[in-house]
Amino acid sequence: MEQSTRRQRSRQHVPHADELGWDDSLYEDGAGADRPAGAPDAASGDGSGDAAGSGDGSGGARRSGPRRNGARPRNRRGKRRILRWVSSVVALLILGTAGAGYLYYRHLDGKLKKEDLTLGDKPMADHKANSAGQTPLNILLIGSDARDSKANQKLGGAKETFGGPPLADVQMLLHVSADRSNMSVVSMPRDTMLKMPKCTDPETGKVYPASTGNVQTNESLGRGGPGCTVATWYELTGITIDHFMMIDFAGVVSMADAIGGVPVCVQENVHSRNAEGKGSGLKLEKGENVIQGEEALQWLRTRYGFEDGSDLARTHAQHMYMNSMVRELRKGAKLTDPGKLMSLAEAATDALTVDKGLGGVKKLYDLAEELKQVPTNRITMATMPNVYGEGSESGRVFPKPGDAEQLFDMVRDDVPLDGKASKRKPPAESKDPAAAPAETAVLVRNGTGSDTQAPTPQRATAVAGLLNSEGYTKAVADVTPDATARTEVLFPSADLEGDAQAIAKSLGIPVSSAKKSTDVSGVTLVVGADWRTGDTYPKSAAKDEGKTPDTARALNGADDTECMEIQPGFTF
Repeated sequence: MEQSTRRQRSRQHVPHADELGWDDSLYEDGAGADRPAGAPDAASGDGSGDAAGSGDGSGGARRSGPRRNGARPRNRRGKRRILRWVSSVVALLILGTAGAGYLYYRHLDGKLKKEDLTLGDKPMADHKANSAGQTPLNILLIGSDARDSKANQKLGGAKETFGGPPLADVQMLLHVSADRSNMSVVSMPRDTMLKMPKCTDPETGKVYPASTGNVQTNESLGRGGPGCTVATWYELTGITIDHFMMIDFAGVVSMADAIGGVPVCVQENVHSRNAEGKGSGLKLEKGENVIQGEEALQWLRTRYGFEDGSDLARTHAQHMYMNSMVRELRKGAKLTDPGKLMSLAEAATDALTVDKGLGGVKKLYDLAEELKQVPTNRITMATMPNVYGEGSESGRVFPKPGDAEQLFDMVRDDVPLDGKASKRKPPAESKDPAAAPAETAVLVRNGTGSDTQAPTPQRATAVAGLLNSEGYTKAVADVTPDATARTEVLFPSADLEGDAQAIAKSLGIPVSSAKKSTDVSGVTLVVGADWRTGDTYPKSAAKDEGKTPDTARALNGADDTECMEIQPGFTF
């Protein structure tokens, strides 16, 4: 990786939250890296197991040509004795190895921690299979800032937080496509403000009611364990989540040590420590550095010193580390050494907490085999598009209307974030023909509001008027608030799908916006935040459907040119 080829980027300075957590200081705050997730998966079977064979004898090639004069054939009885002896030795070796392997397997299996995946009152949706009968795989990777052990307290500092509820300061959704051709990782900044669903603490049984106001997303872990973090993601995104994997400070260090050095790059000398003593303590010289162990944890936690000093910069640094780690593992050198493999297996099972559906070494191995199929250049890291709040929520972030939902929609529909291969296919026309516009009742709701913007006044009335002019004389405005990022035409049953699609077409809304929903009793048009004004649905919203928003800051797994920009005042 040549430093001269590194790409430089600059971002505007933005405010950020001064909160305790993984991403700040070893002694003050903290910020984490869900390194766990990518680490064990890539390590278990990233294609590095294809050890090269010599091909010069072990394959049993025969010697050709005439037998040498005077040579006598071997005694067949002696040959059979040798074969029987070899067979006996091999059988003993196989039995002995199998016994040791089984005991070691039980040993690893016993170390793996498992927890329930609880979802409160709402059940998880089922995956939709593609035409080949394949389904995608979604795993939520969680980095906990728990200070619940001496190791975590030493690494995390912040004595005032010892024994307190853990925070899910790193949240990454790992999506593997149904055909296993590509993989997407979507990070949600820890400062994201959203509504929290009802959750139950699996240890105490305490029930946390759904929040009435906005709550910072990293608090979900303390409201009901990792299952509540999963429920919070599902509530926001509608993405079916199959499993979770969680790791803490000490786990990151042990995994980073077992994996070995990972190269990272900084554009200038950097020391993450400000005048108040806050920062991760990371100290690197300009250019490429190979990091592991506690230094890797520092990189993954660094906020002060990277780019604009925000949580978003920290997220990008984590993506750079994950991609670099995968590239290193797939070079194969680290995983052809049995000692390193055993160290990695020990570290992974000791460091990870997984849901009970994934609770076994065999299942982790099978998962690694699934991930192994995805080429490095088809891995895409992205951040949830976001905007900063105002007033009392200044420094916190909210999902960016339109862009965030577009990204979640792509993951839900299994559309690659790298723009390659599959494109979004238009939905099939409904077999049930649409009724005449004048005979179709339509309820129009104003969904233009968001956590950062008030709804556009009288928006439902205005769009109902547009439908009237298209012949939908039974279209009426509904005063029920229904905030949504993207405009949708909802219908309750299959016999109304054709009507919903026809309504979408009449207004120039993508037909894919017509969706079945049990939350409505008739055809309902919800005008979203992507269409706050105007008589025509924005062309940009329709044109960019199926394209990863630029605000997601996508990073390809094969890109080794990224070099972290350093925040002024943190160089030496």
